[in-house]
Amino acid sequence: MKLAIVATLYKSSPYLAEFHRRASAAAAAFAGDDYEIVLVNDGSPDDSLAVAIALADQDAHVVVVDLSRNFGHHKAMMTGLAHSTADLVYLIDSDLEEHPEWLAPFSEQMFQEQADVVYGVQESRKGGLFERWSGSWFWSLFNMMTDMSLTPNIVTARLMTRRYVDALVRHAEREVFMAGLWHITGFVQKQCVVHKLSRGMSTYTLRHKVALLVNSITSFSNKPLTAIFYIGAVISGVALAANIYLVLNWLFFSRTLSGWTSLMASIWLIGGMLISSVGVIGIYLSKIFSEVKQRPYSIVRQIYRGGGK
Repeated sequence: MKLAIVATLYKSSPYLAEFHRRASAAAAAFAGDDYEIVLVNDGSPDDSLAVAIALADQDAHVVVVDLSRNFGHHKAMMTGLAHSTADLVYLIDSDLEEHPEWLAPFSEQMFQEQADVVYGVQESRKGGLFERWSGSWFWSLFNMMTDMSLTPNIVTARLMTRRYVDALVRHAEREVFMAGLWHITGFVQKQCVVHKLSRGMSTYTLRHKVALLVNSITSFSNKPLTAIFYIGAVISGVALAANIYLVLNWLFFSRTLSGWTSLMASIWLIGGMLISSVGVIGIYLSKIFSEVKQRPYSIVRQIYRGGGK
């Protein structure tokens, strides 16, 4: 098969029919009749699954992968890629903020530059002031804490070769952060500037972004663990210097020091640092706990193939 379009479904019912129409038109223009559209239902609470099954009944190109519950956007994307079979795979969100028609310029750039991946990068980040600010610090902190150089403002939409997808789905980790996995898989990757639409507030709240940042950093870097050592070394050095000062003051000046405030502040500071350090270690231990159990990162309940197959 020449082309597979992979998209995830979560509260996607209002956009699904239009997405199917536009994705089918883009796929047919590129691959003729040799394509498939893989829709992964990530436990959507609306009627996205019913709409997708109806589309599959009408269109033999549609494959619906129904997950047993909501596993999260990144894990659903990995599941969809694992179920694709084509030589080229076009991954895209189904909410129409990203255009199925980007397939044409992506494929043209891929063949011109002999790339394995062409991915979209927003010319300017969508959303309001908070959305733009939070997105900016997310990528800055991630790159700083991991020594990776991920391109800020990347989007889901990307065209990938079969060999790249096969390498990507070999990652079997349970805590999936797609942007990091896209990067470390390697191969020749090229970016294409796109204009992404905004259909309202992002489903990623500040709490979700902080959780995603913590998960992504601890998945791709051990810097927080080494930072604990250096912070402890600095505090120990300061404490040693303070102790030397106190001893010299007692030996030569015999003055009673008024240090109640500084003492209590130091106790609270050291206590907070110790608890935070234990928390960082706990995060890494929880990841080890999750990985050693080897639970699947998603479970497929049923697959509906086009034409009622």
